[in-house]
Amino acid sequence: MRLRNFWLIALFVTFVVDFIDAQEGVPIYSDYLTDNYYLIHPSMAGVANCAKVRLTARQQWFGVDDAPNLQTLSINSRLGDSPVAIGGILFSDENGFHSTQGGYATFAYHLMFSRNEIDLNMLSFGLSAGFLQYKLDETSFLAPGDFDALIAGIEQSATNFNVDFGFSYHFIDFYAHFTVKNILNNEGINFNDQGFEFDNLRTYLFSSGYVFSKYGSDWSYEPSIMYMYRDATQESSIDINGKVYREMDFGKIWGGLSYRRSLDGAEFLDGSGVSSQKLQYITPFLGIDYNQFVFAYTYSYQANTVNFNTGGFHQITLGYNFNCRREKYECNCPAVN
Repeated sequence: MRLRNFWLIALFVTFVVDFIDAQEGVPIYSDYLTDNYYLIHPSMAGVANCAKVRLTARQQWFGVDDAPNLQTLSINSRLGDSPVAIGGILFSDENGFHSTQGGYATFAYHLMFSRNEIDLNMLSFGLSAGFLQYKLDETSFLAPGDFDALIAGIEQSATNFNVDFGFSYHFIDFYAHFTVKNILNNEGINFNDQGFEFDNLRTYLFSSGYVFSKYGSDWSYEPSIMYMYRDATQESSIDINGKVYREMDFGKIWGGLSYRRSLDGAEFLDGSGVSSQKLQYITPFLGIDYNQFVFAYTYSYQANTVNFNTGGFHQITLGYNFNCRREKYECNCPAVN
């Protein structure tokens, strides 16, 4: 009986966590490490010397029916030589019978403090506004002829509007980003009056890193961190990342490892007493910049004793850079040059 209750609790917690993540907009995974910081920081729109298009596809738990999957399409670019940049994101996030589709439009402004174009010293601001549509498909919940007062048997939907704001600072080889996502309070989503209401989806993100390289070397190294805090649940987590770049004749190859750990634990019954564990992800990634094209693969493994499925999370990123200008700055700053 204890074992059965334990698995029911584990399944319920997994559902609730994924449900909350699906409502927040674009879920925050480790795909920002595949040259895709714009997905989580609006101030990164147009920061690079090229306009960027990025397409990602993420699949969780191969072999599990209706497993979570996510697709994103983003584009961002500077407007000529002006300090103004724009961007846009479309995404589709599906998790069993629940799904979220949405889009964001971004305005960014980049303020230069450098006395010339050699030394990078730039402060950037970004504002994203977006619409999110949530859906709950109940069409297969009941057998023909069955009735349940809590199940409508239709596809229900609701739409919300929200805003993200953030800033980024680049100084030669150093960078830092801070973003507040879902600033506005929304009316709670409550399908069938079942009690799942979340009106405060604010999430705070802080990222920082530094790129090291010896003079004249083709190798560079980038340690970085990201801290995430969810306002409503007071949950937090931290990413510790390491990334390596190698310059090639055709472009660049790169790869690294990310470790995400929740700073809040969850308690559960293990048959002999009460135990606790903290969410942990280990994510290796590998990518290549071939001329103006970008290819990357990311794999996330949940390193917990108790989890819903032992399968990993696979993600592919495809990208294209266009309207490139010359590299202006003498720095190890792959996100800018």
